[in-house]
Amino acid sequence: MTIKLGIPSKGRLQDKTFDWFRARGIELSRTGSEREYAGAVTGVEGVELVLLSAGEIPRELAAGRIHLGVTGTDLVREKTPNWAQTTTELAKLGFGQADLIVAVPRTWIDVDTLDDLDAAAAQFRADHGFRLRIATKYHALVRDFLRDRGVADYQLVDSQGATEGTVKNLTAEAIADITSSGDTLKANHLKVISDGIIHRSQAVLFRSLTADWGGGNARNFGALAAKIARTV
Repeated sequence: MTIKLGIPSKGRLQDKTFDWFRARGIELSRTGSEREYAGAVTGVEGVELVLLSAGEIPRELAAGRIHLGVTGTDLVREKTPNWAQTTTELAKLGFGQADLIVAVPRTWIDVDTLDDLDAAAAQFRADHGFRLRIATKYHALVRDFLRDRGVADYQLVDSQGATEGTVKNLTAEAIADITSSGDTLKANHLKVISDGIIHRSQAVLFRSLTADWGGGNARNFGALAAKIARTV
């Protein structure tokens, strides 16, 4: 039996994940061409590398099709409704930090808190006859956050591109998106609401609770976990 380890298929997150495992004596590498999603693992027995997009990894963990996976905590919580029943955090990797936040135009000088946003949304609906639009890729997290804090009279609009640009393009009045430095928000004349941090995300090695951990996988996982526990 083989443990399947899901790693982001490209980009900085993949590079840093490879570095993190390498520091613990486990070498991950791509095999074949850049267009091939194939890889190899050395330094530990019984582990197979699976290259996936970061957004696919939560689904595969929840379904038990991979045993371990590296992705952001924001994606696991957004894409897996019962994530705590299907996955558990094995190790925080110390990179990929970003905040999921609510932001509004900087010209909204009277909107600094979620209570202010709720009042502005009610006034917007009265003035325009439709609900204030908040552009986001994170519908579940944003909806739960705003509901729990009593914000109403808004609608979520899907954004799969540059969310920060939706206000300038007049397709939304506010946004909820991931930010690390805040530079893109500033460039688009947006400000974060003071109590509008929805989730602080980072890259985490998750373990599936639904995958098959029987037989040789239990032994292989023990050897892998011992290496992962090393402090670097």
